[in-house]
Amino acid sequence: MKLLRPALSVFFLLVLVTAVAYPLVVTGLAQWWFPGAAQGSLVTQDGQPCGSVLIGQTFTRAGYFQGRPSATADTPYNAPASSGSNLAVSNPALDDAVKQRVTALLQANPHADAPVPVELVTASASGLDPHISPAAALWQIPRVAEARHLPQAELRRLVDDNTTRPLLYFIGEPVVNVLKLNMALDARQKG
Repeated sequence: MKLLRPALSVFFLLVLVTAVAYPLVVTGLAQWWFPGAAQGSLVTQDGQPCGSVLIGQTFTRAGYFQGRPSATADTPYNAPASSGSNLAVSNPALDDAVKQRVTALLQANPHADAPVPVELVTASASGLDPHISPAAALWQIPRVAEARHLPQAELRRLVDDNTTRPLLYFIGEPVVNVLKLNMALDARQKG
């Protein structure tokens, strides 16, 4: 009993510090310093949350830009089930999936003049990637322009305005957040 009492005291003290105090302090600091990120980087439209800039969404209508395919379980972009397809490059199932996606994209984008960008037919490692490259967004412009009755030059400007460039050009690539781009497209049509 003489050894058990100090051991239990240290145990409960460590539980209090590591399981209660530390998480409360870190959460409080995060809420204070980075309130948007601490709340999930939510995007709102008309005062209602409509998504997060960190998680992709499915856009299937012709008048919207589409993101990368999602490999998450049950439903696309299912954050609790984040995972890649785990199919090896040598796996015939991956080849079949890519061929089906290429065929579907070419049918949906008959006026696209370049090969289908690889990121539009392959899922990211997390299955949740909300970004595509500017080239993948530009490839979709003919379809979106036709569906929305907008000039392609205007959509190119919209893609450029919604392209996030890395702070230093040699660290990362420029990306376009598909949700933000589609929201800007909707706002442009309303205005």
